Amino acid sequence: MCTTLIITKGAMADGSMVVTHSDDDELGDQTLIRVPAQDHAPGATRDILREHYLHPRIVSSERGPGYQPAPGTVPSWALPLGSIAQPAHTYAYFDGNYAIMNEHNLMIGECTNGTKYEPEAVSVAEAQERGIHVRLLYSQELSRIALERCVSARDAVVMMGELIEEYGLYSTGETLLVADEDEAWVFEMCALPDDIYHSAWVAQQVPDGEIFVAANEFRIRGVWPTDADLPVPPGKPPVQLYSKFLFPGLERLGWWDQSSTPGFLDWLPAVSAGEYNHPYYSLRRVWRVLDRVNPDLALSPWVTRGYSDPADGGYATDYPFSIRPARPLQLEEVFDLYRDHYEGTQFDLTRGIAAGPYGDPHRFAGPYDGAQNDVGGQLHRSGAWERPVSVFYQGYTYVNQIRPGVPEANKGLCWFGPDVSKTTCFVPFSSKMASLPVEYQKGNPQSYDRTSAWWAFDFVANWARLNYERMTRVDITPLQRHLEREGARLVTSCDAACAGTGDATDLVHVTKSYSEHAQSVLESWHDLGDRLIAKYSDGYSNPDDGVSPHAVGYSAEWLALTDYRDGPVSYGMRL
Repeated sequence: MCTTLIITKGAMADGSMVVTHSDDDELGDQTLIRVPAQDHAPGATRDILREHYLHPRIVSSERGPGYQPAPGTVPSWALPLGSIAQPAHTYAYFDGNYAIMNEHNLMIGECTNGTKYEPEAVSVAEAQERGIHVRLLYSQELSRIALERCVSARDAVVMMGELIEEYGLYSTGETLLVADEDEAWVFEMCALPDDIYHSAWVAQQVPDGEIFVAANEFRIRGVWPTDADLPVPPGKPPVQLYSKFLFPGLERLGWWDQSSTPGFLDWLPAVSAGEYNHPYYSLRRVWRVLDRVNPDLALSPWVTRGYSDPADGGYATDYPFSIRPARPLQLEEVFDLYRDHYEGTQFDLTRGIAAGPYGDPHRFAGPYDGAQNDVGGQLHRSGAWERPVSVFYQGYTYVNQIRPGVPEANKGLCWFGPDVSKTTCFVPFSSKMASLPVEYQKGNPQSYDRTSAWWAFDFVANWARLNYERMTRVDITPLQRHLEREGARLVTSCDAACAGTGDATDLVHVTKSYSEHAQSVLESWHDLGDRLIAKYSDGYSNPDDGVSPHAVGYSAEWLALTDYRDGPVSYGMRL
């Protein structure tokens, strides 16, 4: 349900490597948890837990204080599917519904994709009982294992591939973006309906200076065998890695015929149903991001190439794997990519009758829509809303950043924004922080909690729908910009404070500074929410400076769409 980007260091104005992710989790677990580094005794094992999103997403005594089980019985969904051997040491990392960033600045982003085969998990006990291969892994646990054990992106890709081939995949297809300071990779995976060739994966490196975006559809296309005397792609071949099960597995299933595509395998149509939910659910977002970062390419929002049947439009080849931006991006511009509702285009969700009188871009899902999480089901085509990057069911968004030439304690940053990206405020956390503010570690959507950062932002996002255009323009965006620029100034201050000091001192400083800033932002957001309650009470604009409330009313454009003009303006009978 997510949108995820890689912005390589040559595509950023400050030379930083960036990985982003919006977790569009439909009221899932919204907590940000720091899993500590740990030492493990010889013979220790690591539990592999089942895919889970509702709060709490993990109940385990193995992963630090943030996931400790409450007194009582561990729920059945939290019981491990199996286990793997632990290394002697595992690294600290930030964790959400997927792993985010570790202490060595290895970063991960994610999106879910529809595939032809989406099996249930197969535990070790079930595999033994039924005489079949285990399926222990989904991208949630796979991403966590990678950040626990790896320092470089390439090592993470290789290790995740080996784990998939040994322990098997289940559930939906998945894309994981993996980057370190120097390299960025797109890692895509799916389950296969075979007990020998049970899973497949491919990975492709993003060239430096380019930007990649994925939005609930596989984005790797041609995969070229490296061990055969076959044609290579025109131009410079992509740097790729892939599963040993890929080519023999798809041939055995009849999903790929080498004679039909000589010399390469087109990964997307071979394993996937294409679009995630409805036509342009995925590709419109891909177009929007690419068009915003380089409008000179004049990419069309309507796909036409690479397919013959309109039903296969999700397999179109109109959009490149990655592109160079028209100019290197600033960090604020990256934030803004996640605050988009197609404003100013023919798809602008702030316009039209569905936006209501106050330009609300949110379109709630209902029984008339295709199921939001049914990635492998039948497409629903009786009608659909455009799917924007900023969507009402976002749980959180982050922008991970590795900055060159700065002190190590402040080099890796996770800019974290709870709730909907349009109305959130990104705050920086250093990957070296020894702890996170407790308010950001609370995020149960089933129970309102004023001490939770997520609830503070979720309240403002929901309240803004009373008068969306005015509240976002006049009240929310100015404060958001001010606080995010304060965060940027704090980053610069921490750079100076950490230069030339000892490691221990640096870690104490960044932990204290970023925690206090995040708490200050939260206080400002609570104050904003409290002001909005009074300021927009009963449909008025009600300033607190002694000025009388004034009526807001509706625009002439909106009134023209209603029956206002047919109202009682005369005592005469209307014929």
